[in-house]
Amino acid sequence: MTQPQPLLLPPAQAQFTEQLPYHRLARLSPRYRWWRPLLGTLVVAVAYMTTVVVLMFLVAALGSGLGYPQDDDGWPEFGPVSETAVDLLCIAVGIPVLLLVVRWIGRRPAGTVSSVTGRLRWRWLLLCVLTAVPIVGLAMGCLFLLPADGEPDSQWVGWPAFGRALVMLVLLVPVQAAAEEYVFRGWLTQTAGAFLRSPWAALLPQAVLFAAAHGWGTPWGFADLVVFGVAAGWLTWRTGGLEASIALHTVNNLFAFGVSAAVVDGLTSDETAADASWQLVVLDVLSIALYTAAVAWWLRRRRLDRTAPAPRPPALPPGHPYGNGVPVPQQWTAQPGWGPGVAGAPPWAGQPGPGAGGVGPWAGRPGPGAAGAGPWAGQGGPGAGVPPTAPDGTVPAPPPAGRPETGTALPPASPGAGGDGTDRT
Repeated sequence: MTQPQPLLLPPAQAQFTEQLPYHRLARLSPRYRWWRPLLGTLVVAVAYMTTVVVLMFLVAALGSGLGYPQDDDGWPEFGPVSETAVDLLCIAVGIPVLLLVVRWIGRRPAGTVSSVTGRLRWRWLLLCVLTAVPIVGLAMGCLFLLPADGEPDSQWVGWPAFGRALVMLVLLVPVQAAAEEYVFRGWLTQTAGAFLRSPWAALLPQAVLFAAAHGWGTPWGFADLVVFGVAAGWLTWRTGGLEASIALHTVNNLFAFGVSAAVVDGLTSDETAADASWQLVVLDVLSIALYTAAVAWWLRRRRLDRTAPAPRPPALPPGHPYGNGVPVPQQWTAQPGWGPGVAGAPPWAGQPGPGAGGVGPWAGRPGPGAAGAGPWAGQGGPGAGVPPTAPDGTVPAPPPAGRPETGTALPPASPGAGGDGTDRT
């Protein structure tokens, strides 16, 4: 005789959260929508341009108020050091603008642009800076060995002027370089990564835009900037943050601006990295490759977080038939509100017959099960403590002393019932 078994539901399976790499962190917000990265890009551009215009007006008003002479365009002439400081500040203001947009439009922590940990990893940043200094310094030293190509000899600016310029550069170049990294390797990479899973597909557009932002000088200079953008983007993805790219960009700019500040009228030059010659590009590409290899070597000896857990879907209220994609066990007996077509109702709910009204199909049949109780009622388990009923609905007298109590053994089948619990009448 086959005894019916209670309904067993599979245990809830463990929930595994998707791990998002750096370029996919735009999806980190539980309120992510496809339009948020696109709207954020537009807001960043408009807000940044507005901030720069306001800053320029303030600087012009300050220069006029202090009595500085004006050039043909009406712009105050502060001198090469001060004008370079203003140029660097105009780029640096992109950091607060970007972080506010990430928070307000992206609906995620602003630190998720810095790294997958939600912040800058300062020790790792310092290690990357110490790695970049000798490599970039060696490349800059080799630059002085190149032929001058008929250019006039540069004149030393003097220690007082060089000292003032150096202090300004040390204070402002790091935030200027970091701002470019936050925009290109940070925001633009994560915006592309919101739609593209491949890291390379997300990294290549920002590298081209980074080169275009420096203007068109020589094909060699443009190619050098693209190589820098690709290498910095790969380092950002591989390390899970902007620290490695910020370190290389900062050290490279400090050396470049420092050399310009050491000579007379060096800071007034309009040349950028886009105007580099092929000899300089060769040295720069070699230093980028050497730095990238050095960071990869460090990564094999240090443990860095490279991904962040994606947010889980919101949990459904208790009692819902499904919670986070896993069935929630429901009581199989009749519950209020069950009926055909109702979420969470058993398959027999609303069917005609003894199981109508959400009661099990065995309800009302002779045997150990009371109306609405399963066939195992009276046994240890879900039906324990429910007294058996006779076919006419009466409750039989309790068993005499010495007999097993209810729930320790099956009661005898009712008259007319087969050994398998089915009615033979």
